[in-house]
Amino acid sequence: MQGVTKDIIPPNVADGMKLVLMIGDIRLKEELTGVAGDVYILDASVATAAHFAKFTPAIVKKFLVCVQEAYPVKLKEVHVVNVSPLVDTIINFAKPFLKEKIRNRIFCHPDGFESLYKYIPQEMLPSEYGGYAGPIDVIHREWVKKLDSYTEWFKEQEDMKADESKRPGKPKTHDDLFGLEGSFRQYASARMLTRFRRGEKGKSCGCEVKCKQPSYDFFLPER
Repeated sequence: MQGVTKDIIPPNVADGMKLVLMIGDIRLKEELTGVAGDVYILDASVATAAHFAKFTPAIVKKFLVCVQEAYPVKLKEVHVVNVSPLVDTIINFAKPFLKEKIRNRIFCHPDGFESLYKYIPQEMLPSEYGGYAGPIDVIHREWVKKLDSYTEWFKEQEDMKADESKRPGKPKTHDDLFGLEGSFRQYASARMLTRFRRGEKGKSCGCEVKCKQPSYDFFLPER
């Protein structure tokens, strides 16, 4: 995930979170052998207090429940680059809300990308990060086409519901997981894709390797 300018403040960060999960859904559907785990790179070079103010406790809780409890992919590492004192404070504030194993997988890189290369091969990084996987814009366009091709599939997924009567033990409700605000994953995927293509939200791009290599996803806000 990489910001481009401090002037763009997303009106609804839940849309961005949903888009990240939609990209993950496609990867889960298409990958035949799976991956050893996901590795995320968050670029905080243009992050401001106004951006963080959009992340309400309720939205953060919903996203963390989805990622930590429901999503069938191991979160291997999270790397934050271009870390400012503000971002460092926010990360330290958020860590207590994460599981210990997740906290131990967060790495900050305040000074350049050299330390990042110790964890992620440069062959897997876009050129903007000193890598050899090509420019982010090219990867972005490929993901736009991929998301477009899955429009109907995402519409079908919105109607999928868990049969809680078959769950061993006590059935779980939306209120049990998220409180009274309901399920995060009920946002309309079709609406998301329309706004994404129009540029009202961000751009996304990602590069991935099958077999036993980790996978790397990027989210690029609109230029």
